[in-house]
Amino acid sequence: MKTRLIVAAGLAPLLVVTALARQQPWTPPARSHHPDIPYQSPTTLGAASYAKIICSAVFVSGREVEEAQKNSAYFLMAEPDRKKPVTLDVDRQAKRARATVDGITRAAALYGDQGCVIHPVGEDSVHFTPVPVKTTLPDAATQAWPMGDAPSKEPWPAGLDRAKVQTAVDLAFADPEGLTAAMVVVHKGQIVGERYMPGITKDTQLESWSMGKSIVSTLFSLLVKDGIYSLEQPAPVPLWQKPGDPRAQIRNVDLLHMSAGLQFEGNQEPPGAPRRDYPDHFYIYTGGVDVFDYTINRPSEYPPNTDGRYRNSDPLTIGYLIKQAVTKHGETYLAWPQKVLFDRIGVRKQIIEPDPYGNFIMTGYDFGTARNWARLGLLYLQDGIWQGTRILPEGWSKFVSTRAPAWKRPVYGGLFWINGDGAWKLPKETYLMAGAGGQNVWIDPSHQLVVVRMGHYRGTQNRHANIATNKALELLVASLGGPP
Repeated sequence: MKTRLIVAAGLAPLLVVTALARQQPWTPPARSHHPDIPYQSPTTLGAASYAKIICSAVFVSGREVEEAQKNSAYFLMAEPDRKKPVTLDVDRQAKRARATVDGITRAAALYGDQGCVIHPVGEDSVHFTPVPVKTTLPDAATQAWPMGDAPSKEPWPAGLDRAKVQTAVDLAFADPEGLTAAMVVVHKGQIVGERYMPGITKDTQLESWSMGKSIVSTLFSLLVKDGIYSLEQPAPVPLWQKPGDPRAQIRNVDLLHMSAGLQFEGNQEPPGAPRRDYPDHFYIYTGGVDVFDYTINRPSEYPPNTDGRYRNSDPLTIGYLIKQAVTKHGETYLAWPQKVLFDRIGVRKQIIEPDPYGNFIMTGYDFGTARNWARLGLLYLQDGIWQGTRILPEGWSKFVSTRAPAWKRPVYGGLFWINGDGAWKLPKETYLMAGAGGQNVWIDPSHQLVVVRMGHYRGTQNRHANIATNKALELLVASLGGPP
């Protein structure tokens, strides 16, 4: 069965993608430092992203096509292309989506437990063999939270105002334009508040975007705990070890702090920085290329640990190191996160999508339920200990929540954001996983609180979503009987 729709992709632009809308100088017919990669225009990259986002929305999240087009699909399109008609073909039997913009057609298809993957230009398949990812856990209904979804048998936390908690949760949904899809509140290990928009349930795998960077940090920490890597060692990327290569000075900790200095245009570059017609930060999502190869081939722009910038290059390089270690030890890379992390904390399914060459793009192509993210937040709230067993290395929670020294503003740690500027109505020591579209997991140790808020991308087009969420956070703290 096919669905064919022609729509205008464009909605008003968001601040996070303004780099796509600037007037740009001519770009040569290849990405710099990658003469082997043919040039792709912003239009073909945007069409690829549109097909991919629709594919994941429909076949991973179970959303309706029209709703996903309106609220999510346009995210990575260049601003001029958002106003153009898009012809969309959704083949439910083949589990494939094709998007055509200005006569350019790109496709993405579902590849089992790996989710949806963009097909490279001129190709109709991928360059890896899909791997089944199965949990070893029993049915979630048979186990109590947090290892399952059955209600906890613990009493309601003392001193917590139940009515205020419910009012706070409802506040996050008060503005329909905010498109809040899910909120889960965990206090002292228990779920004390939970709500979903119509059509979304506790089992819906929702777009999570850059919250996946915090999963990168978490998975890397397991290799640190096993003694395979350390924070201070120079990043063991073989390509960087040639004599005189300045990248040999980049440490693992610099990558985790997003302070490595690789030449890689992010989406939050300072004024006056060089611009491409389509920044590297988004290209890795839409180019249909080997993202690890693309990233590690970037040259140095500035010395490591001298400037903190939000660039996908750094967590992608950590992802490369993860794959390097996992495959070296004979593990099944595509199933490894489920085995070593998710099964251990009650997460039965978390979709992490790869590029066409089988490399996880955990900087943004990740899908999880709100309860999944609450479990990850709870793991950090408990200092990496889960039901009496240490999972994360001792001190890792402290590391990720401590300000990265090269960042000029107190907002970033170890692939986690921190609330050092007090932007959220929570204590400044609160730290968080964060992704585009208002995806957040706040970890507030002083109140023993984890809050998950997830939504659809268009909801952050205005400030109403953040305002409503902040009001909800403020009231949640008040429900505990104390100020933030």
